[in-house]
Amino acid sequence: MELPAVPQPWRYWLLLGAYGLFLLLGAAVFAGVEAPQEAGLREALRGARAGFLRQHQGCVSEPGLEQLLERVLGADSSGVSALGNVSDDENWDFSSALFFAASVLSTTGYGHTVPLSDGGKVFCIFYTLLGLPATLLLATCLLQRLMGLLTHRPVQYLHTHWGIPPGHAALGHAATMGLSVLGLFILLPALCFWALENGWNFLESVYFCFISLSTIGLGDYVPGRSSPASLRHLYKISITCYLLLGLLAMLLALETIYELREVHSLVRFFAPTQAPASPSTEDDDRLEILSRDQLGLATVCGAPPSWSQADNEADGRAAPPDGPSGGPARELRTSTTGVENGDPSDW
Repeated sequence: MELPAVPQPWRYWLLLGAYGLFLLLGAAVFAGVEAPQEAGLREALRGARAGFLRQHQGCVSEPGLEQLLERVLGADSSGVSALGNVSDDENWDFSSALFFAASVLSTTGYGHTVPLSDGGKVFCIFYTLLGLPATLLLATCLLQRLMGLLTHRPVQYLHTHWGIPPGHAALGHAATMGLSVLGLFILLPALCFWALENGWNFLESVYFCFISLSTIGLGDYVPGRSSPASLRHLYKISITCYLLLGLLAMLLALETIYELREVHSLVRFFAPTQAPASPSTEDDDRLEILSRDQLGLATVCGAPPSWSQADNEADGRAAPPDGPSGGPARELRTSTTGVENGDPSDW
């Protein structure tokens, strides 16, 4: 992919300016779309509150209603609902705690359930400090394994058996994987949530799946609150498994897209030009030791001097002697005595 020639210092400003414009565009769209909805909701809430006070003017005072609403909103922010029988919807049974741990370690963090005690908050800090690196390590190892199996091998097969150029094969495979993740981990689960969650339409279900698998986790939609009590534990455990597998599938698709040649060209366009690194003195010493060891091995085996000896002679340095007092050759001959006297398979 050919990109226009732009001086290197201007590329960072171009990238920064484009990202800033993208942020401003998002803010303008969200403000234009959501501000009227918020204003309408505020007006409806004020009207409902005023109507309730007029209807119960002799029974409920305005300060008492304010205190009740503050307690209800505070409890709701901690995951405790004041609607219906609150004892039927527990947030800290085992399945709910497992869902919370998975949302924390995957950095989704819906925010509907939070630790209430000081001990729980302290444990959450240390648990996250240990769990996040472990999660990143596990995800990296699984991605390396799955990339070879589900990305590199199919592209190689398409190139070898069907004669498709590697660039085209990689592009087609990335598109196929993206569509597969979209269908299997967003659209199909959205149908399930649409059928199981009361009050969710299909768009809201798709919205929840994407927000969850992209680890945004806004918390405005949380599944499992209206599920039957007999199936609540199984339902939440199933959602936890879905979130972990879906997150891995999303990372696999993104890594596959990142390996495309077009993406690499775009990254190289904005990346700094790296000057060739000059070998350090320690590296030179290691190369010289390696050259002498190769020369000594060639002398022991009776082979002609290698290219390293010619380089040494060209630099004005004498090649290591192969006599009994020959330094490296003698040491190498001594160290390989067991190999010379042993079975040839020891080589």
